[in-house]
Amino acid sequence: MADDRIGPALTAPLASLGLVLDDLTVVPAGRRRVVRVLVDRDLSGLAPDDTDSPVAPLTLDEVADATRVVGAVLDGEYDGPGAAGDGVDLMGSQPYTLEVSSPGLDRPLRGARAFRRNVGRLVALTLADGSSLTARVLSVTGGGDDARAQVEVPGTKKTPATRHEVALADVTSARVQVEFTRPGDAGAPYGPDGPDGQDEQDEQDDEKEDDGGH
Repeated sequence: MADDRIGPALTAPLASLGLVLDDLTVVPAGRRRVVRVLVDRDLSGLAPDDTDSPVAPLTLDEVADATRVVGAVLDGEYDGPGAAGDGVDLMGSQPYTLEVSSPGLDRPLRGARAFRRNVGRLVALTLADGSSLTARVLSVTGGGDDARAQVEVPGTKKTPATRHEVALADVTSARVQVEFTRPGDAGAPYGPDGPDGQDEQDEQDDEKEDDGGH
């Protein structure tokens, strides 16, 4: 199926933009198909001992660049870095709508990369033993089943902040919490949609009409 080839075909072109493919779905919508692509920043360039530096959110321009590259790959017209020989039209003659965006705040965090990307953010965690806590992610170490996060539960007027180490393998649910302000930060860099602002919610939609050559 063409769908099975889309993910591998996007890997190298997105890498040339410093991005990775986070998720891909292709669903029918009447006579069309909707191709939804989530892209995220590639963290492979971080130093091995860099466990806690902030990761910049994707900008609208970066999402727009990703949209152009993904569309060109799907239509067999991409000839930039990471191009794989002769272009192949992966979508065929059936028209489609392309939606490219970055992961939104409502997307559950899964795995070390997702937690590393959200260092500095407040996250609601549910653990395998049934306990839960809302804490700020301070750092992430390791990978796979050995990944661990250092988190801090914010203090109150009556209780001090407390730090915990959480094995990510024990996390059954994790979601970023909306913060209008971040304690101690003048200027409130985290708006109601997180540090990404509207960038995470905005999508670059590319309508592909069946005009004989997309």
